[in-house]
Amino acid sequence: MKTVKFISVALAALVMAACQPRYVKLGGYAQGGVWAVCYNPAGVTMSPAEMQAAVDSILNTIDTTLSGYNSKSRLSRFNRGELRDTDSLFRTALKMAEHYFEMTDGAVDAGAGPLFDVWGFGFSADSLPDKAAVDSALLLSREWKVLNFNSFAQGFSCDLVASFLKSKGVADMLVDIGEIYCCGVNPDGAGWKVGIDNPVDGNDNPGADLHGIWSSGGRACGLVTSGNYRKYYVVDGVKYSHTIDPRTGYPVSHSLLSATVVAPTSAEADALATFFMVAGYEEARRYVESRPDIEAYLICSDCEWASPGFTLN
Repeated sequence: MKTVKFISVALAALVMAACQPRYVKLGGYAQGGVWAVCYNPAGVTMSPAEMQAAVDSILNTIDTTLSGYNSKSRLSRFNRGELRDTDSLFRTALKMAEHYFEMTDGAVDAGAGPLFDVWGFGFSADSLPDKAAVDSALLLSREWKVLNFNSFAQGFSCDLVASFLKSKGVADMLVDIGEIYCCGVNPDGAGWKVGIDNPVDGNDNPGADLHGIWSSGGRACGLVTSGNYRKYYVVDGVKYSHTIDPRTGYPVSHSLLSATVVAPTSAEADALATFFMVAGYEEARRYVESRPDIEAYLICSDCEWASPGFTLN
């Protein structure tokens, strides 16, 4: 599970520049960063201004429900033991969390919030806990009383916005809310293109150092990259990654640097990218090869691998 996730998008260069005049671009701030939508308005009766207001409203609802950084959200109140009744959005997220926990044999664990907090990668400051603190957080995480939906929340946000756009007749779109959902074609009539960052420490500016360009080929899918080269700290020369294995309670130490996943939904791509970063290269590759409906691109310190359907230039 991870607390900061990113799709490596050169946003200005690849998304907004590609959103030429006959397409509409929307954008704003949400979930600690910027969001952007580019869509084909052909056949859509809702005005761009109405679309902007509607997407802002959706994202605000997500923030007031699922954000652990918003102290007044339903999630924050639930974690403090102040909330018993939850709404449909919270219940949906909880069911998804249970599904991803089972799907990944516990590698994606929404109950692991205490572990991220004790390591300083959750909703608290950086720290280097001792074994007793880790063991205590591990026991608490298994109770699922303090939740963290960050392993799929941004992908889920993309899916909700995309679903709304589709309900208004949009067939060609790219939704970027830290993660990506796209379908149809870009203004040039080709599949959407997204940059995959080079996973090296210090590459903190998305799009500044690209490893390659992925093309959607026009398919409807979610695209998410997770890595451990932007969120970490170093103590006494040892790097502690934000990718925590909730089964052990400790940061992972394998050679997988980043995992880019293409899946039917952004939420699933998000959860699987988390899973792969926890599991490591060998297990991630085996999983991808067992699922014909997903694609992945794995970059390690000593190798890289792309599934046959992953299009990278």
